[in-house]
Amino acid sequence: MSALSVPAPRGALPATRIRVDPPEAADGSIRWVLRRNCSMAPRQLLAIYGSLCAVSLVVAALCWQGGATLVLPFTGAEILCVGIALLAYARRASDRESLMVAEGTLRVECALGGRVETAKFAAPWVRIDVHEDDRELIEISGHGQRIAVGRFVRPELRHALADELKAAVRRCGAPPDDNRT
Repeated sequence: MSALSVPAPRGALPATRIRVDPPEAADGSIRWVLRRNCSMAPRQLLAIYGSLCAVSLVVAALCWQGGATLVLPFTGAEILCVGIALLAYARRASDRESLMVAEGTLRVECALGGRVETAKFAAPWVRIDVHEDDRELIEISGHGQRIAVGRFVRPELRHALADELKAAVRRCGAPPDDNRT
């Protein structure tokens, strides 16, 4: 498996790794999937929200039986507000960027907030740029198309990802060599 790491600056958390999963498929393609670092998956979030709703409604029902009739409507409003906030979180929790190099092409797919943007580039004519400023994203362009990737990669690792991506595109886009030994 290919993994890149860069030493963390002093006082920072240890460096994360960029992984290629799987390293190389049987058909020779290479794929990177970059995801947002989230503490909970949407499915886990739904289970926690369901249990929160159940406990809140049980407490509100007990208060209703005890004569505190206004607790139930306020519990409903609370559940609704928390549900809206968790829905906004879950919508962004599944954001990802997928890059695949195969058969002379680079295919990029960015799913951000329910909107999916795709671009396909011919490997020999693709251009991959990373600016010296670490806060800039990796820009992929070619044939009038342009897309930025690397939102979910630590800024100090973007250069390493771009170098690995360039090497994979170069290897995939190179014409076959008949004189190989």
